[in-house]
Amino acid sequence: MTTAEILAQFPKLSALVVGDICLDRWCTYDPAASEPSRETGIPRLGVVRTEVTPGAGGTVANNLAALGAGRVAVLGAIGQDGSGVELSHALGARGISAELCVRTAAMQTFTYTKVINARTGIEDQPRLDFINTTPLVPDVERQILDNLRMAVESFDVVLIADQAETSQGGVVTPAVRALLAELAPQYPDRIFFADSRARIHLFRNIIVKPNRQEAEGACRELFGRLDFPALLRHAKSPLMFVTEGPAGVRIVGESGETWVRARPVADPVDICGAGDSFSAGASLALRVTGSPAEAARFGNLVASITIMKKGTGTASPEEVLAADAREPDARETNPGD
Repeated sequence: MTTAEILAQFPKLSALVVGDICLDRWCTYDPAASEPSRETGIPRLGVVRTEVTPGAGGTVANNLAALGAGRVAVLGAIGQDGSGVELSHALGARGISAELCVRTAAMQTFTYTKVINARTGIEDQPRLDFINTTPLVPDVERQILDNLRMAVESFDVVLIADQAETSQGGVVTPAVRALLAELAPQYPDRIFFADSRARIHLFRNIIVKPNRQEAEGACRELFGRLDFPALLRHAKSPLMFVTEGPAGVRIVGESGETWVRARPVADPVDICGAGDSFSAGASLALRVTGSPAEAARFGNLVASITIMKKGTGTASPEEVLAADAREPDARETNPGD
């Protein structure tokens, strides 16, 4: 299928993002207005402008919506705090439904606060992250499980965003992973697609998408050696995409490994969120085409656009078509080539 034919099918699809739905708060400060506090003498930053966007799993949802998916929803836990209100508004402004999310006073909204220098446009100050480090409250976890059971049948694509790097406190708990492993075989015509920063080896029965560092870390923890086919078998996964930045994507399946190269992009502006944009594009394309290689090519194409934008950018269908017109055919090869 051509890129245009793939994009034409997206409005017919529905996609659900399950996991850590975060608020990204971008604070721009003026160095000239930054001076020590009169009361404490502690240096302060004078923030002159603030923008908020959905982050983590919300970034995946942003990309799904921007690509033209017909219905996009998120399922996670949002605190009953100011950041939770901002996150709900940011999702709604992008046409992303948060009705399946659990609102709770038992946790704070997962928030990344990023500080940008107004003169340089560079993030040059320590980030302030609002995270959760205690186990998910049982009642909240139960509601998430119930909502997942109820909703899964009505979505074509289910993406799992396991963003939390803490050992506990994230939405993708062992119980959530167990339910996903149970549901995926029951819906073989759906795409279940997981991305995890620290726990990719704990998922079962679903497509997994680690980057190379994550895949190598999982292999060494499990086997003491680098063995991607063994990782695939351990996860009982039908398919694994190992993204390797500008080099492209290694596809690991039961029949072996293949490679889909990426178009070289000179001087990327910001690679933050590239994996999320790849996941959004590849999962939708896989649902449309059924071809892992075509899905990887399309995911690479989307990521090549978003890395040329500041922050966690998205790609529109028009931008994807324009990028496709500039790109030579992706080449599927043996990874040893």
